[in-house]
Amino acid sequence: MTDSGTIAAVRGDQAGGPALAGSPGADATGAADGATNPAAVGAAAEPALLAIGPASREVGVSVRSLRYYEEMGLLTPSGRTSGGNRLYGPDDLARVRRIRELQQLLGFNLDEVRAILGHEDRLARVRQDWAVASTEDRVSLLDEAREVYLNLRDQVEGKIKGLVSFRDELDARVARNDRLRETLPG
Repeated sequence: MTDSGTIAAVRGDQAGGPALAGSPGADATGAADGATNPAAVGAAAEPALLAIGPASREVGVSVRSLRYYEEMGLLTPSGRTSGGNRLYGPDDLARVRRIRELQQLLGFNLDEVRAILGHEDRLARVRQDWAVASTEDRVSLLDEAREVYLNLRDQVEGKIKGLVSFRDELDARVARNDRLRETLPG
């Protein structure tokens, strides 16, 4: 595998894509602390931060949900006003969208979402470490990333098995319902 192919395998995203939103040690551009984002050269140094109301409307969740995600340890606002009001940046909004995706698309509860986000955050740190790692350390990082990916896959597989079982149960109930219907006159 080429170096760029290896990097893409560790990153687990599209080539050139940003670091995972909300990753510890990542700034609003997804770059590691102190790193320069070439795309941002000449652009405003700070991304726009939204107060909790506009942020909630932007991502389609309630203000209470944003507060609850913070209480659950799923989300940390990028900043606060001098009065203590929460401020959300682009990475925070992307993380909320990811939380909702995991809940709605895959049916994970918030404890499962927290575990998955923890794995994804670890993968983001692996991607950051990759840039400065020696060849020996890169082998270790690849092994670590593989373990995290397998753990995530196992979680998804467990959810799939549960959904298939539920679908089969519904199919059986529909069949039983149809058989009962056939026994009724008219």
